[in-house]
Amino acid sequence: MNLSPSTLRQRLVDLASARYRAAGRFAYHFARGKLGGDPMFLDLLARGLIPDQARILDLGCGQGLLAAWLLAARQSYEAGQWPAGWPAPGQPTDIRGVDLLASDIQRAQTALGASARFEQGDMRQVDFGQANVVVIMDVLHYVDLPAQDEVLRRVRAALPANGLFITRVGDAGAGLAFRLSNRVDRTVAFFRGNGLPPTHGRPLSEWTRALESLGFRVETASMNGGLPFANVMLVARLG
Repeated sequence: MNLSPSTLRQRLVDLASARYRAAGRFAYHFARGKLGGDPMFLDLLARGLIPDQARILDLGCGQGLLAAWLLAARQSYEAGQWPAGWPAPGQPTDIRGVDLLASDIQRAQTALGASARFEQGDMRQVDFGQANVVVIMDVLHYVDLPAQDEVLRRVRAALPANGLFITRVGDAGAGLAFRLSNRVDRTVAFFRGNGLPPTHGRPLSEWTRALESLGFRVETASMNGGLPFANVMLVARLG
């Protein structure tokens, strides 16, 4: 069945969020809200960014929404419910998520079971191991600039010659839009139990230079869902 992107989004929100019923009402409703409102999840599929047989490392994974989304996408595709002309969603061989919050890790484990691996840890300290794809969504700005640079170096070391790094950051050069984005991010962090941590932004040009200095080829795409924010997805490729 040829689905429109909007119909696919709703189907995947239903499939992915259903996993979280066992993890409680908060987990379920947070999954529905985040997956239904964040444009990056659907964009990953429309662009075909996740390759087949990928080993994925999701740093700052929260309650494992990326894993739930990718599994739902594959389920829908194999059922013949997918937009015509869209690339087939990759079927990961391994998804590993890391997050600071023990409560989020527990929700992820309850919801995803053996479909993915989750562990509590700080991305500044945890062993990244080896992966084909590393994803960091809306997390890098919660550590200071030297720590950001060190995380980026370690991401580079964890990837093979043709590896892929996907991240979303705020463009600190975007003025009011960046301040609005930052305020929303801190509000979400507070309600997830992270308090009101300080943030450390950079202009988009500096994010790009930092990645290019490590050998990445960088593509950028606005990722705001039509809202007046300054969120940018960076797709950084090696090779």
